[in-house]
Amino acid sequence: MKDITIAIDGFSSTGKSTLAKQLAKQLGYVYVDTGAMYRAVTFFAMQKGFVSENHLDKELLINELNNVTLNFTFNKELGFAEVYLNGTNVENEIRNLEVSRCVSQVAEISEVRSKLVEQQQEMGKNKAIVMDGRDIGTVVFPNAELKIFMNSSATTRAERRFKELSDKGQQVTYEEVLQNVQERDYIDTHREDSPLVKATDAIEIDNSSLTKEEQFNLVLNLVKQKL
Repeated sequence: MKDITIAIDGFSSTGKSTLAKQLAKQLGYVYVDTGAMYRAVTFFAMQKGFVSENHLDKELLINELNNVTLNFTFNKELGFAEVYLNGTNVENEIRNLEVSRCVSQVAEISEVRSKLVEQQQEMGKNKAIVMDGRDIGTVVFPNAELKIFMNSSATTRAERRFKELSDKGQQVTYEEVLQNVQERDYIDTHREDSPLVKATDAIEIDNSSLTKEEQFNLVLNLVKQKL
């Protein structure tokens, strides 16, 4: 069987990363979380004071992009690769609500997208990869053999995200999380550069009423058909 490229796009908090990790593990493929890459750049910008919820110094960030090095290192205990920013593991730091509030405006910057898309395409040049994000099937791998577009209601996604953050001990309210989900949806779908859209040949999955197991089995069957 030949190796294929699996592109998973969709709205925030639809479980793209969870599904992608499951598929990569099952298939023995490389998994790349592009959302983590944008979050890591955002975390870098926050540390430098270039971005906050109500502030963005676009030019300063662009000028510093050459000082941003991203790598993924597989963690055997966790079963997936964690993201490293300039040699430091930032997997936990990039997952908080503060980064979530800023990541969409950083991801809007064309220079940021160009830098990361180039890295993503290099990672996938040999196929046998599962990559999730916002523009994988439309920009990064337009010729991917299997494209999935994941969707779910904003309230369902906010409930999942709120539980995830609360379980990690973060002090957030459901209303804050819902507002963040809605704001990110708007920015992701309205930005000029690579907006979030469903590729014409992508298979859309609304997982509002699906369990993780049901979703995994559904997509695994699609993968087997392609293989």
